[in-house]
Amino acid sequence: MNAARSSADPLRVLTLCGSLRQASLTKALLLLAEREAPQGLAFANEPLHDIPPFDADIQAMGFPPPVARIRDAIRSADAVLIGTPEYNFSIPGVLKNALDWVSRGDRPPFVGKAVGILSCSTGPWGGARVQYDLRKVMLSMEAHVIGKPEVFVGSASGKFDSTGGCTDEPTRDAVIRYMAAFKRWVTATRHFNMENQEKK
Repeated sequence: MNAARSSADPLRVLTLCGSLRQASLTKALLLLAEREAPQGLAFANEPLHDIPPFDADIQAMGFPPPVARIRDAIRSADAVLIGTPEYNFSIPGVLKNALDWVSRGDRPPFVGKAVGILSCSTGPWGGARVQYDLRKVMLSMEAHVIGKPEVFVGSASGKFDSTGGCTDEPTRDAVIRYMAAFKRWVTATRHFNMENQEKK
């Protein structure tokens, strides 16, 4: 589907937020990334609220509609940008559950997909541990996760205001640099995938 599009079309980026809270800092970080992204990226979000706990018996009867929807959204996107907090040194259950669902069945949608990861926490480390756990998961799903730069927003509660706006210029600058690199990564990954399709 993507190969038939014009090179002038914007690259489609799907955002996934690992926090369900309406006023979450992670959501504010993803919105900052969207606002500060370079031209040529078009964003859409897929909420995780209504995805049921993974159950292989349910999968055997077919993917539930919320799971089918998110699988289709990932497949049709050029890239996925994941924002996540860190829960108990690792991946939030709601995010890991969604990833477990979409990794199953035929044509898993993350195969060959460009992926970015942003994290934040109220502690000083900014979610470093969750990022590295999440990278391992994405590796098993054959996604192409950008390696550098990285964004870990520590002490995040002091860097966003009550409306979700970023009040910390170093954080804003880091996100601007990340999104510029992410666009280059998505472009290169898409070009690589198109070349491989042509060789088949």
